[in-house]
Amino acid sequence: MLLKSIELSGFKSFAKKSSFKFTSAITAIVGPNGSGKSNVAESFRFVLGEQSMKSLRGKRGEDLIWNGNAEVSKANRASVKITFDNTNKFLDIDFPEVTIERVVHRDGSNEYSINGSQVRLKDIAELLFKANIGSTGHHIISQGEADRILSASAKERRSMVEDALGLKGFQYKKEESVKKLSKTRENIDKVSSLRREIAPHMRFLKKQVEKIEKAEEMRRDLTTKYREYLARETVYLDKEGGFIEKTEQPLVQALRDHDEKIAFLKKTIEEGKEKGSDSEVLIQKEEELRNVLREKENLMLQEGRLIGEKESIERLLEEEKRNQAREETKTVPLRDVRSLLSDIEDESNSEQTVSGLLQKVKAIFATFLDRFKEEVETDRMETFERNIRELTQKIEQNKKEILLKQEAEQNARKAYEEARIHIEKQKDDHRDAEKEVYELLAERQKVASELHDIRMKAEIYRRDKEAFVREIDEGRVLIGDEILLYKNDLETYREAGEERAVQEERRKVIERIKIRLEDMGAGNGAEILKEYKQVSERDEFLMKELEDLEKSVLSLENLIKDLDEELRTRFHDGLVKINTQFNNFFSLMFGGGKAELKIVKEQKRRRVLDEDEESEDDTEEETEEGVEVDVALPRKRIRGLMMLSGGERALTSIALLFAVSQVNPPPFIILDETDAALDEANSRKYGDMIESLATESELILITHNRETMARAGNIYGVTMGKDGVSKLLSISFDEASRVAK
Repeated sequence: MLLKSIELSGFKSFAKKSSFKFTSAITAIVGPNGSGKSNVAESFRFVLGEQSMKSLRGKRGEDLIWNGNAEVSKANRASVKITFDNTNKFLDIDFPEVTIERVVHRDGSNEYSINGSQVRLKDIAELLFKANIGSTGHHIISQGEADRILSASAKERRSMVEDALGLKGFQYKKEESVKKLSKTRENIDKVSSLRREIAPHMRFLKKQVEKIEKAEEMRRDLTTKYREYLARETVYLDKEGGFIEKTEQPLVQALRDHDEKIAFLKKTIEEGKEKGSDSEVLIQKEEELRNVLREKENLMLQEGRLIGEKESIERLLEEEKRNQAREETKTVPLRDVRSLLSDIEDESNSEQTVSGLLQKVKAIFATFLDRFKEEVETDRMETFERNIRELTQKIEQNKKEILLKQEAEQNARKAYEEARIHIEKQKDDHRDAEKEVYELLAERQKVASELHDIRMKAEIYRRDKEAFVREIDEGRVLIGDEILLYKNDLETYREAGEERAVQEERRKVIERIKIRLEDMGAGNGAEILKEYKQVSERDEFLMKELEDLEKSVLSLENLIKDLDEELRTRFHDGLVKINTQFNNFFSLMFGGGKAELKIVKEQKRRRVLDEDEESEDDTEEETEEGVEVDVALPRKRIRGLMMLSGGERALTSIALLFAVSQVNPPPFIILDETDAALDEANSRKYGDMIESLATESELILITHNRETMARAGNIYGVTMGKDGVSKLLSISFDEASRVAK
């Protein structure tokens, strides 16, 4: 016996704990009307998960709880506990015995448990579906419901047959799959919408990233070029600085020594002879020559300073050109704005139409913008260019003065030479000393010229060193501390020699790259790259999610298709078996005739909305399959259910219910007074059918029919005392027979 027992406590009229043990294939529950027999059938519905209060003959959950009276106080809860023998694992749970309990409280809340562990109603429903058990269906026929299978519509009757065939589990899976499919499609729409939302931002970020990557490539190129340029420049400056430091001081000392020797010789010459006019002339010519040389040296130093100042302004001019290439650096002088406002106010005070005033204002703005653009772009640049022109003119003028001084030097030297020769002719005794002075003067001039060249180089070296430091500062802004990597390459270029113009060309290339980087706004793009990575990962995740969802849709569609095919196949196969049993039971009950279930198609009209879903456009017809009952009584020309009498309908419904139960036997069947309308002859046939049915399922029969009682192996009597509480009495005929034997 799969069904072992059911225990009621506080459920409806069973105020006290009452237990039914099912040890026989057929158990009968008898008793007078109103004693609570039908409450037993309802307790089965209740514990198996019935949610309809109407099916349980109540309105609220507390209607199922013993409400008390003067003798027995009311209960706060009602519970029903059913126990199954699960040794053959007909329930998909790893326990040899399974107890399902449902408790309802006064507040209407419900609790469900399996073997004492609290579970959900869904868990119980899934467990029972697989065993062809449910809170409603063909295996629980309450009082007055026997005829329901005949009076139901074709669609409802099909649902009953599907339930009897154990197709609820497949239908439940299909419904779950359809819900999942609908939810999955909603998720696809949501994910697709999310991808569409982030797509424009992702495209924008991608362009920014491409720009950053291009700038990064230029930055790497700039880093490489800077490494070579700065390394070579460092080697050049080291060599140039070392050469100047090594050369300048000996020349200064040599010049000082020559001056001391010349002064000493002149003093000796002056002391050794009287100062004559020729000697004074020679000294005068010497002084003139020295003055000319001093002025020439000053002019050459001045030329170096002018060249350095010009180069500095040229660098400022290049920087201004880069700044003016970017529109955002332009500013409008306050006086120009005030002038613009004054012009607009003058026009607005004049009498003219709005359109005319608008045209005037547009013209004023156009004139202002053209003038401002021209002024902004030219003012500072013209100042720099004017300064460069002035310096160029000064340099040219300085060169002309140097040329004049060179001519003056030649003339002074020539005059000095002529005077010296004249004196030598006159004073042979002083010729050697004067010759030595002359030689010293020549040597001094050579040393002075070399010192001048060294000092010119020192000035250029100073400017180049300042430019070198400035270049590192500017480069660090663009490429960071990587610019200092040039120090690792110094040894590579120590012995390398090249023209200075080649290095200058490298500097120009670096300047062009710097301008392009500044125009691109090449700053720190780490935040953009991070955001692009996050958005890309999000899009990739959504794309993968979309692919998974689309696979799920395909899988669910295939599953639904397979379930539809399985349902169709099982339904049609089961219908053939039901018809065989139905015809047999019908012939047994009526002594002949025919009965069968037929599949019929019903046309159902449904509303179709237009595209904006606001108004009815037309209707469409849908085809639904149902089940009709076709019977033919023996010796009567009666076909169809409408022509049957009440007794004939009862027999037909019983035959159909038994046929359905035979095809897919449930573990137990509860029949609540389904034999009430049968006469004595048909009761015997009904009893024979019950015994046949009991070979497949346990039967719990609520009956007043003696013939039916006689077939039971166990009888429970339900009585109700004056306190209104249902009580049990039991008789076991099977046990009595074993004792008698």
